[in-house]
Amino acid sequence: MTKKEDKNQSNEEVVKINKWDGSAVKHALDDAVKNCLFSDRPQLKEQFGLINMRLALCTLAVGVAVLAHAWDFTHPFPESRPVLLFSVLAYFALMGVLTLYTTFREKGIFAVAIQKDNNGGERIWEASSDMKKFDDKYILTFTIKDSKKMREATSTKSCASFIDENGVILDNLVAHEVNRLYNSVSAEKKEK
Repeated sequence: MTKKEDKNQSNEEVVKINKWDGSAVKHALDDAVKNCLFSDRPQLKEQFGLINMRLALCTLAVGVAVLAHAWDFTHPFPESRPVLLFSVLAYFALMGVLTLYTTFREKGIFAVAIQKDNNGGERIWEASSDMKKFDDKYILTFTIKDSKKMREATSTKSCASFIDENGVILDNLVAHEVNRLYNSVSAEKKEK
């Protein structure tokens, strides 16, 4: 190993997780997929609209809670009753909207990217994942949407395929799977 390779290897961050924590495994794999997807493809520009909407809903809910607290502080309880009632109802309504949004709109999507065509059109890339509780299967889906159609490619593999016995994410194996799915979706586009 050369000195330069040794220096590059020491600068890379090694991700180590508790391999028995399913949620931590899923999130670490999602992060590894996202890093591979955007580091190797400069033509993909990450979009944050999906996450920003979730943050806006959370901010509104916290704002309602802060309003209730501030109003109750300046106007003690009997006087603040209508404002507290409104705030409690608004908070629970916003949490319901947030739950519906994450369940039916986000659907496990953790990365969204825009790719510009040479013709001026856009392709929207989405990466989503799922991992059931007490299951080792990591389901990774790439979806591409353009003006004409939508295509997707899915991979279902054991999370042990991407993590060694010490709980370290094997980036080269994740990158191989990301490249395979990316090329699969891209190849479908060229065939049609």
